[in-house]
Amino acid sequence: MAILKHIKSRNANYADTLDYLLFQHDEKNGKTLLDDFGHKILREEFYMDGINCVPLSFDKECQKTNTRFHKNTKKGEIKSHHYIISFDPSDVSECGLTGKRAQELCLEFAKKNFPGYQTVVVTHTDGGNHSGNIHTHIVINSVRKNAVERQNYMDKPNEEKAGYKHRSTNRFLGHLKKEVMAMCEREGLHQIDLLSPASEKVTEAEFRAKTRGQKKLEQINQEIVQKGLKPTVTTYQTQKDFLRKAIDECSEPARNFKEFQSLLLENYNISAILQRGRYRYLHPDRNRRITEKALGTDYGMKHLEKRFLQNEKGIQPEYKTNAQHSIQGDYHKNPTAIFYYRTHLRLVVDLQTNVKAMQSEAYARKVKITNLQQMANTLIYIQEHGYDTRENLSRITSEASAKLNEAQESLYELSAELKTLNSQIHYTGQYFSSKGTYTEFIRSRSKKKFRSEHASELQAYEQARDWLKSFYTDGKMLSMKSLKSRKQDLQDKISSQKQALQELRSRCTELETVSYNVDAILDRTAMETEKVPVQSATHHKLQKERKEESL
Repeated sequence: MAILKHIKSRNANYADTLDYLLFQHDEKNGKTLLDDFGHKILREEFYMDGINCVPLSFDKECQKTNTRFHKNTKKGEIKSHHYIISFDPSDVSECGLTGKRAQELCLEFAKKNFPGYQTVVVTHTDGGNHSGNIHTHIVINSVRKNAVERQNYMDKPNEEKAGYKHRSTNRFLGHLKKEVMAMCEREGLHQIDLLSPASEKVTEAEFRAKTRGQKKLEQINQEIVQKGLKPTVTTYQTQKDFLRKAIDECSEPARNFKEFQSLLLENYNISAILQRGRYRYLHPDRNRRITEKALGTDYGMKHLEKRFLQNEKGIQPEYKTNAQHSIQGDYHKNPTAIFYYRTHLRLVVDLQTNVKAMQSEAYARKVKITNLQQMANTLIYIQEHGYDTRENLSRITSEASAKLNEAQESLYELSAELKTLNSQIHYTGQYFSSKGTYTEFIRSRSKKKFRSEHASELQAYEQARDWLKSFYTDGKMLSMKSLKSRKQDLQDKISSQKQALQELRSRCTELETVSYNVDAILDRTAMETEKVPVQSATHHKLQKERKEESL
């Protein structure tokens, strides 16, 4: 899905902007990369255009405009505005988006929405940290060079006149988001509603902090493994992630805010208060509270009170899984989360390999008590589901795993079919949009001159024509209407399949947790030879553990 980002710059040296757009930079410190001879290294692939200026002299031309209108003379003034449109990575593989096409789309976008400004438009194809997503930078001088007709999105007096400064208001940003969504919809690209608040908000700063933390954690875990031990934590968690997880879990049984507040404090040492119509949370390691504005609407008063009401009425609530962050149904069409009922089962901790338990006797006792609780939960689970032997549990787990694999294969096939269908839509649209130019080319007297003037349109037509000929061997092309209808049906199937896959995945995780805990409770060798009933053996083991704990 394409997203829009806005950055204000008070840097009077416009050349720094050009350096960033043209040359490679270190992702960590932001410094320009140099080759062996001390020269700056150009980006591997980029596309550049200028509006009301020559791109490579953008800095000098902006300074001339500022001098002409006596603007941007103070240090604290905003000198330029930087807008970034980032496209979905799957637009490349599924919709045929290229850097050149993205540049054309965003150049048209800039001409429409920033008329009269000196603008440089640059498209990169490498993405942040070489993630591969195509994104376009639109940088404008904050002072309008040429007067234009007043537009309906302009909400400041004299904004359309030359010499007046650009104001990026909420209304204008809303207008730009609508334009981005309309552009993606028109081009058949993936897109979500940019105007609705995020149910789970992850800022760029939090994303980068999580990336750095994960890298550091992996280095520490590598040292632990080298010492012959097993790491207990493999996924780095930010403070906001910790809050989200705690809120999700504590809101599951809570019937009102007081119960929710008590559970947060008791289980996670998180203080929650209601202030100015918002829930505010205090992380144990912080001095300032965090609201839903930083966490997402799913963690705010309105959403949680609805959940409390459902719990009070006995309505089975729905909860998010951690897998939602990687698979979110058809998140391109609908960012609403996929929910399912979350079990209380947790893995039993192995005290023999837990480093912290080895170092702290108090922590070891705490883990032991927790293990007993999880063993009891496991006992309740297998009693409810009637798993009388370990072999029966293994068979059910294997069947669930097989169903999961079948569902994944089916999803892969549907995704491949959608990719092919997107190519059909892409080249069919490209064919018809450039067909008129090709017809003019056939009728022209000077074909060489016409081709030189319309090279890109003719190349697009020939590319689309050749692809369609190779695809439709019988020569019968499908209409754009029927293709889009097929795409809608296919997307619905994929959405349904992803939801089914999510349910199967949670089922497998649940069974694997039960199996692990049962193995921790039972003597596996005895169970294999005697086929001891899970129920009685578990009860015996729990009694033994409680006796040891009392001693």
